[in-house]
Amino acid sequence: MTMMPPRAADRPLEPGLTVVIPVYNSAGGLGALVERLESALPSLGTPFEVLLVNDGSRDDSQSRIESLATTRPWLRWILLRRNFGQHNAVLCGLRDARFDVVVTMDDDLQHPPERIGDLVAALTRDVDVVYGAPEREQHGLMRDIASQMTKWALEASMGVDAARNVSAFRALRTDLRDGFAAYEGPTVSLDVLLTWVTTRFAVVRVPHDERAHGRSNYTFRKLVRIAMELITGFSDRPLKLASVLGLAFACLGAVLLVYVLVTTFVYGKGAPGFAFLACSIAIFSGVQLLALGIIGEYLGRMHMRTMRRPTYVVRRSKDEGDAA
Repeated sequence: MTMMPPRAADRPLEPGLTVVIPVYNSAGGLGALVERLESALPSLGTPFEVLLVNDGSRDDSQSRIESLATTRPWLRWILLRRNFGQHNAVLCGLRDARFDVVVTMDDDLQHPPERIGDLVAALTRDVDVVYGAPEREQHGLMRDIASQMTKWALEASMGVDAARNVSAFRALRTDLRDGFAAYEGPTVSLDVLLTWVTTRFAVVRVPHDERAHGRSNYTFRKLVRIAMELITGFSDRPLKLASVLGLAFACLGAVLLVYVLVTTFVYGKGAPGFAFLACSIAIFSGVQLLALGIIGEYLGRMHMRTMRRPTYVVRRSKDEGDAA
C-alpha cells in the first residue's frame, strides 16, 4: 500500500510551523533533541508541531518517541513499516504536515534547533525554500569526498545554483508538496522534487555541530550509490554523455580510416598491424560497453518503477496532536 498524501493534505493549511524529523536508531539522543526543540520553538511566536517519522529503527527509538509524546501534545509521530530511507521518511512527514511552513532536520543534533528561526525568517515572499548550509561540515576526508560527489549529482539533477548548498536542514512552504503529490517510487530525492515546483531557493549559513549521539548511517559506499541513483533516476545527462562519446569515437574511427587509406594508397605503406588493431578494438569496445552500462542503469530504474514499490508504508501513528 503506497501512502499518498494523507489526511493533513486534505484540509486547508493553518498558519504555523511543522518540524519534520526522520528518526533512525536514535533512542539515546531523542530526549535532548526534543528538549532543545521545546525551548527554541515557543520563541518563534507561531503555532507549531513536531513530527517524528520513525524510519524502521531497530533500537528503542519508538518506545522513546511514544514516551516523549505522552506529555507533549504538540509532538506527533509516524512509524513506518521498515527502513525506506531518509528522503522517503521526510516526504511522508511533509505530506502529513498541518501548518503552512515546514522545517526538516536530522535527529542527531548536528542541526541546531535554535537556528530554525533564521531559516524561517529567510523564507520571504520571493523565496520558497531556504537551505541551512553548514559553515563547516564535521566529516572525515572520505565522507567529504563522497558528499561532494553526491552534491555534484544533485547539481546535475536539480539544475539550479543552490544545489551545491543543499542540506537536510531546510525550511519550505508546505503547499509545494502539491506539485509532487502523485509521485511514487522507491527512490526519492526531496531536493529534486522541489525543483519541479519552484526555482526560488535561498541559503543561510548555520553551524554544523558534532554528532551528539551515535554515528552517521551514510558511509562512503552508500553516498556513492545515492549519487548514482540521483544521476540516473532524475537526470538524462548520462544518456547525453553516452551519445556524445559515441559521436566522438565515431569521428575518431573515421579519422583512423582516412589515415589507413592515405597510408596505404598514397604512400604505399601498410598500416601498423596487430598493436594498432588491438588498440582500436579496445577503445571502441570500451565505449560501447560504457554506453550499454548507462542504458542498463536507466532500464533498471524503469524496471523498479514498473514494479510499483511503495515510497513508504505507515504502520501506525499518533494521528492528531494539539498545536503549541
